[in-house]
Amino acid sequence: MKAIVFDEHGDIDVLAYRDIDTPELQPGEARIAVRACSLNYHDVFTRRGMPGIKVPLPGIPGCDAAGQVAELGPDVEGWSVGDRVLVDPVRWDRGTGKFSMIGDTLWGAYAEYVVVAASQLIPLPDDVSYEDASCLPVAYGTAHRMMITRGEVGPGDAVLILGASGGVGTSALLISKMRGAKVIAAAGTDEKCQRLADLGADETINYSEVDIARYCREQTGGLFGGGGYDVVVNFTGGDTWARSLRCVRQGGRVLTCGATAGYDPPTDLRFIWTAEMDIRGSNGWQRSDLDELLRMVQARELVPVIDSLVPLPDGVEAHRAMEERRFFGKIVITADAPV
Repeated sequence: MKAIVFDEHGDIDVLAYRDIDTPELQPGEARIAVRACSLNYHDVFTRRGMPGIKVPLPGIPGCDAAGQVAELGPDVEGWSVGDRVLVDPVRWDRGTGKFSMIGDTLWGAYAEYVVVAASQLIPLPDDVSYEDASCLPVAYGTAHRMMITRGEVGPGDAVLILGASGGVGTSALLISKMRGAKVIAAAGTDEKCQRLADLGADETINYSEVDIARYCREQTGGLFGGGGYDVVVNFTGGDTWARSLRCVRQGGRVLTCGATAGYDPPTDLRFIWTAEMDIRGSNGWQRSDLDELLRMVQARELVPVIDSLVPLPDGVEAHRAMEERRFFGKIVITADAPV
């Protein structure tokens, strides 16, 4: 099969579009002809190598996939060749408790085919496109759990979202608006800020020109004068972390589900205790999140924000655009291998 492959960890030049042996099916597995694979910053971490996580080499990135069943392994029941499916990236071995994930510790979906456990398959309705479905698990699933299950965002909340122009950010914006919240969305260019406003953001901040903490004080007042936001969403970390703590109102909460700009930032404990804020972590998604998101997309209550559709042979350049943050929403790789 054709795939985007890396034989060693490193910079983007380790990625190559080439032939690689299609993995054999084991009992309980299915081979999926990938129709769409959306990109996530997790793919960059996989390519670079992550401390404590052993990625098999050669490796194939790509956590999010939608496609058609191309072949079924022994003992797989309830599915047929040609079925349209969304893949839950996570594979749990209920007997051993072992956790694995495609595009991470298992070969991913920057490829014509991906092999997954039958338990990872979710039926894909005919009226939900492969491209829309592929956006859901990592970004939208994570945002759904972070904003609703963990974050309890609701009507009247003022929500500041940092890094709002990416996959998790745009989905967090859409979900917050659906919940009746006021959204202040931060991005690094005026163009991205305008697109966030077009998506429904009530206010936008170009953080390359405006300090978010100063903007917060000017717009809402100081901490002891009732200022700040009910919810601050920060999944970037790095040098944004300490500044974002200054934007939380008394009794407010910080939501985080990642650290794309650095996982060990300096912090400022004074604001944590003074504001009596809650810091709530959210790790991934559950199947119920994906089921609800599929329902929302099918009902057109939610329309995933797609930056571009890129054919598999151009997948390395798509990965580069994501790493360099030259995108808005989700970049999706498409493929058309036979079933």
